[in-house]
Amino acid sequence: MLGIVVSRADSASVHIGEHLRELADWERHEDDSRSDAAGGGVVHRTEGACLREFEALHLDIERPAAAFDDPALVVFASRHSGETGPLLTAHHTGNVGPADHGGRPNDLARACPNAHARVLDALATHAPEGYEVGMECTHHGPSEVGGPSMFVEVGSSEPEWADPAAARAVAQAILDLRGVDPDRPAGDATDENRTRRHLVGLGGGHYAPRFERVARETDWAVGHVLADWGFEALDRASGDDTDDETNRRAVLDQAFGQSRAAYALVDGDRPALRSAVADLGYRAVGETWVREVDGVDLEFVRAVEREIATVGEGLRFGNPATGEQPTAPGQAGEQDGWTVAELPRELLDEAFGIDRERTREAVAETALAFETGEGGTRPTGTVVLADAGGRERILDVLVGVLGDRYDSLDRDDGVLVARVAAFDPDLARTLGVPEGPAFGRLSGGQAVEVDGETIPPEAVTREREREFPLS
Repeated sequence: MLGIVVSRADSASVHIGEHLRELADWERHEDDSRSDAAGGGVVHRTEGACLREFEALHLDIERPAAAFDDPALVVFASRHSGETGPLLTAHHTGNVGPADHGGRPNDLARACPNAHARVLDALATHAPEGYEVGMECTHHGPSEVGGPSMFVEVGSSEPEWADPAAARAVAQAILDLRGVDPDRPAGDATDENRTRRHLVGLGGGHYAPRFERVARETDWAVGHVLADWGFEALDRASGDDTDDETNRRAVLDQAFGQSRAAYALVDGDRPALRSAVADLGYRAVGETWVREVDGVDLEFVRAVEREIATVGEGLRFGNPATGEQPTAPGQAGEQDGWTVAELPRELLDEAFGIDRERTREAVAETALAFETGEGGTRPTGTVVLADAGGRERILDVLVGVLGDRYDSLDRDDGVLVARVAAFDPDLARTLGVPEGPAFGRLSGGQAVEVDGETIPPEAVTREREREFPLS
């Protein structure tokens, strides 16, 4: 069930609440177990959702989930304040550092990465003309909600807070969350968060375009976002004798736990932060890694990275890897296994020199994964295959690429023999052809005249042969 929190102290929240009640069929109930100021009194319920009003500002409400009937998700319908113009935004809640705006210092609430990604899409769908959609970092309370939660907001100043179209768009996006799980599904691994497609965002500014882009364009969702200024604020905000570094590690660890995440997307070059993530037992990754493993089973990713190389070292995943994949090496041809094979390097290099795009596509269309160089563009030979026939299918395409350059191709006893008739400068010289433009015309298939004699191109053409091992 979706619990919706409306604050009477927030005019934008009140307007969103009015549109929420217009957009669905609600039943009114009286709750005498709580005060009117604490979410009691008149309560509105519809299929999959319950709406309650509170007197205080959202960020000052502690454990609002307790007012609902065991909600799977709590959403604060709120305003956003800033100098960003018309903006619809969503973010998780808690404090990285002092509690200047509700909640407790160095304390993060339970995030809802899957619902957060869904609401960003919904906001983009419903946004009125002229409104941007954005993601913010974690930056204010409450830090104790009692369940997965986030703020969904209309901003960024009084005209937008009073805009009926903006309030209605936020209301529609919130209602779209009915039945949506707060988290992405987990696999069967012992550490289920390593199979869950959740990220913690680390670094960057208050607004998080990189993390928003990843959430909108891949199958990864983003939990807590700890901006650069948040790390700067991580001091002895807890008021005890804990040193700064311990506070940083504790909040960083909490960000993973409250986001149900085992991976951090780091914005910028932050070696110390990456090291701290690793020390806590999590993994810091870049945007290339996130995009490369989009749709690929994470246990398979881990197994292949251990066996072959990491994405940072050039590993790439082929199109077949986006389906359900095995997680451990097996014998070629086994239904539940995969095998590592090597493509002939000379043939691969020659094909790549002839047609880069077609050569890479030949590998990517067949291999589950493959090693690359040149920034992920050039296959270098090592491939992971689901069946024994995969290598031969790739070779067939590579041989076809060579057909664009060579006149004849013969496969004999594990060797490809490639022949091509080409202009031979030595033959031309023996016939008295001067070097220069005449060489160019002959190599281009045109006859030339030398001392009154016509020299046809075939007279200075010689067949050349290359052998490419296929084993």
